[in-house]
Amino acid sequence: MSTYGTFTAPIGSRRAPALRTIGTRERRSHLTAPRVPTVGIDIGGTKVMAGVVDADGNILEKLRTETPDKSKSPKVVEDTIVELVLDLSDRHDVHAVGIGAAGWVDADRNRVLFAPHLSWRNEPLRDRIAGRLAVPVLVDNDANTAAWAEWRFGAGRGEDHLVMITLGTGIGGAILEDGQVKRGKYGVAGEFGHMQVVPGGHRCPCGNRGCWEQYSSGNALVREARELAAADSPVAYGIIEHVKGSIADISGPMITELARDGDAMCIELLQDIGQWLGVGIANLAAALDPSCFVIGGGVSAADDLLIGPARDAFKRHLTGRGYRPEARIVRAQLGPEAGMVGAADLARLVARRFRRAKRRRVERYERYERFAAQARGLRESM
Repeated sequence: MSTYGTFTAPIGSRRAPALRTIGTRERRSHLTAPRVPTVGIDIGGTKVMAGVVDADGNILEKLRTETPDKSKSPKVVEDTIVELVLDLSDRHDVHAVGIGAAGWVDADRNRVLFAPHLSWRNEPLRDRIAGRLAVPVLVDNDANTAAWAEWRFGAGRGEDHLVMITLGTGIGGAILEDGQVKRGKYGVAGEFGHMQVVPGGHRCPCGNRGCWEQYSSGNALVREARELAAADSPVAYGIIEHVKGSIADISGPMITELARDGDAMCIELLQDIGQWLGVGIANLAAALDPSCFVIGGGVSAADDLLIGPARDAFKRHLTGRGYRPEARIVRAQLGPEAGMVGAADLARLVARRFRRAKRRRVERYERYERFAAQARGLRESM
């Protein structure tokens, strides 16, 4: 990481005001941010993905590893992030690091307040990572970074009011208005997955019951398939045969693959997930009234098997249906790399400030060298 090999500026509270200032000018400042390569990190419940991304959203190199077991200390995840960044920096001139974390990130974008699928509780992730790397670090919620990427480079281009729904292990969400991510007063806006849609329903890892993500997510899809297989349901014979009776091997991508091949149960499960998705989107439309919903995350790979039923349910449950414009519901274009690309692009906003600070230090050093040279010349002439 040659650009910031000598970076020693203090980190922590002094950087928070800069991040807040940057956050209020995102729409304008991304156009003038330095066109330098940055690293994006996407941390999910099952994987950590890292990649070097250029200013046009192109991925120059990508690495992926499994998320360390959540029973381990947060430092294990931090070690994984640092190792990935250092590996990439051996081959690329990295100017900043952006991290999209699967959890609630505070308004200063430093601490992960709570991560349902990881053992982070009030974890100062930005400061810990920045203290181990020689480049500036930005931390945001992974759905926010994915939404930013889709608005900048993907399905959300040209939209001025956009809501992102990410369907993976759980459900994440993000709101963009006039090109600015809406994070809320405390930084935790967009946690749509933990809206309660069924009172007393399925237990959620967040501690509540009946959360939306328990009915429309990768976990929900796999849970329903495994329950039918465990009950030896006749409709599950196809998937039972596919896994040779090993029910624990049933996975979301497998269900999607079998549905594409015409398996009736898998098609029905995706329809159920899609219908719950449409109900939740209708509720969000009543509250936020966006022009577009972008559906991303691993489960969105099912495409129209999932989004078709979601559109139908959305139209049936939309408040004032028939008397109001309907938001578009589209699949994300950037796939599983969206969170990583968005984190890297947001990090360029921080890179600018530190590039300026570095330039000022270089200018001060050059002025000192000129003064020293003049002083030496005067001494030698005497």
